[in-house]
Amino acid sequence: MSTTARGENAPAAAAPAGFALPATVTMDEAAAVLRGVEQALRVLPASGALRIDASALAVLDTGAIALLLQARRLATSRGLGFELAEVPDKLAALARLYGVAPLLGIAGDDKAASRAAAAG
Repeated sequence: MSTTARGENAPAAAAPAGFALPATVTMDEAAAVLRGVEQALRVLPASGALRIDASALAVLDTGAIALLLQARRLATSRGLGFELAEVPDKLAALARLYGVAPLLGIAGDDKAASRAAAAG
């Protein structure tokens, strides 16, 4: 509970529900990181969404893609939303390469689309 300006108790605002990826997610780390995602899902409210912050992710391979797809499956199977935030370029490029960028909510490469249109 927090206190209002008049000294009254007010309900605390809900903290954003999420999970931050570590700096490295490869096939070697994916299972351990998935356990952290599962723990984050257990504490989410039934009407919440799983928000994964990928800003720290620097070293990755297909294990990161597999982890994110599994996290999305777990969230949606519980009726929760899924949001991937602060996506590094390397992760976006790998997701596009495997054709799963739309599933992860990663927008298309606008620069490449602009270059292709200009080359017309």
